Amino acid sequence: MKTPVFEEWRDRPLDEVLIACRDLVEDSEFVTVKRWRENGGKVLGHFQVYFPEEIAHAAGMLPVKIRGASLEATNADSHFGSYLCSILKTSLELALSGRIRLDMFVSHPICDAARNLAAIWGRNFSHPCQILYLPQNANSSHSATYLRGEYDRLRRVAEEVAGRSVSDDDLRRSIEVFNENRRLLRELYRIKRDTPWLVAAEDAYCLTAVAGMVPREEHNELLSTVLPQLRSRTARSQDRVRVVFEGGFCEQPPLDLIRMLGRTCYVVDDDLLIGLRWITEDVPLDGDPLASLAESYLERSSYSPVQHDLRKPKERMLLQRIDSSRADAAIIAAAKMCEPGLEEQVAYTHALDERGIPFFVTEFEENMTSFEHLELQVETFLENLLFA
Repeated sequence: MKTPVFEEWRDRPLDEVLIACRDLVEDSEFVTVKRWRENGGKVLGHFQVYFPEEIAHAAGMLPVKIRGASLEATNADSHFGSYLCSILKTSLELALSGRIRLDMFVSHPICDAARNLAAIWGRNFSHPCQILYLPQNANSSHSATYLRGEYDRLRRVAEEVAGRSVSDDDLRRSIEVFNENRRLLRELYRIKRDTPWLVAAEDAYCLTAVAGMVPREEHNELLSTVLPQLRSRTARSQDRVRVVFEGGFCEQPPLDLIRMLGRTCYVVDDDLLIGLRWITEDVPLDGDPLASLAESYLERSSYSPVQHDLRKPKERMLLQRIDSSRADAAIIAAAKMCEPGLEEQVAYTHALDERGIPFFVTEFEENMTSFEHLELQVETFLENLLFA
């Protein structure tokens, strides 16, 4: 493994470790990526929602999740229309302003706005800007074969950028690393569900988000150190409403919004950064590794408004999330101007109404800075549940 890029947490008490993670996630300068490049490494940036990061890892590159940032899109604004979500603009701004330098960029046609993202990046940068075409029909018998071909195409591009071949054994070693990472993330979310008073909502989010900013080996080491310490905390449960947050699959709410929710309720499950947790079981290590990754995307996976799978109706999957986390209510959010998120709100609210599950509907934007009015609304909603 290369020289570590995130050392600030090492040999520190738990509270200081969590602060170091928060500082890293809120820093739009991507210091860990800069350190990786200073050590001679190459970087593959991938836009929301899901990308098989094992391919970049197997090529010796650092896969970085491009998820926008809380900053003004001063340079990028002129490259997009007005009525588009913020994440498209701030993601490009990160690169145009030099905050992050990539050697390869991959996006996905997850919505009408994002379908042209790779082309826009390609006009502004000389590095390869590729589109990963995930299956439109996840229920087709040919979907896995098709997706395996898409993964292989991107493997070949990654080989050219990295200047090295990527063998099946390289991919298996990377899958093993990422299987461990997903197991650790599932353990973090078990702590959120079973004992949410042991980990603040903002800390659980930052511990997850760091995965998209550092080599996975480092993230595995971080979580392996932190999770036992979280479990050994002596905090006690409070009388709070258990809530599922739905709507963070692409553009991310500001950390201050997540922090505000954590002050008012227990966020016991969510779809924040779901791409990092998309695959829900270990990817098999035997056989063709690209075929295993493709099959896992389809068969061992979560859900989001940008994957169309008739076996996983979004409203039914949300109800399962609420049931499995023993939540009392749901917060149904959507990023402003987000077509997929706003469309699913209709189906979600109808399903919740039918089940008699209380819900609160709202919008957010990654650049929002004022939360007083929203916090008052959320507190009113939760107090009605507690004292009804």
